[in-house]
Amino acid sequence: LVGRHNIKGGETRVFEADGPNGQRFTLTQPWSLLLLDDARVIHESTPIQPVQGHGWRDTLVVTYRTGAFQGA
Repeated sequence: LVGRHNIKGGETRVFEADGPNGQRFTLTQPWSLLLLDDARVIHESTPIQPVQGHGWRDTLVVTYRTGAFQGA
């Protein structure tokens, strides 16, 4: 999470890809970090809504894979 301002929502949900276990949490601190193994988990974020006026949630996603990217 780079930052968020004046919003509600944006809950992060991470679940086992092959099981029932999961976690839900909201990243609130700037530069919070989450490392995931896409082959082992399913992840998503809930929609955001401004609390009053304009609001935003900025994220930075970095993908690292050995070998090729997306089968290329």
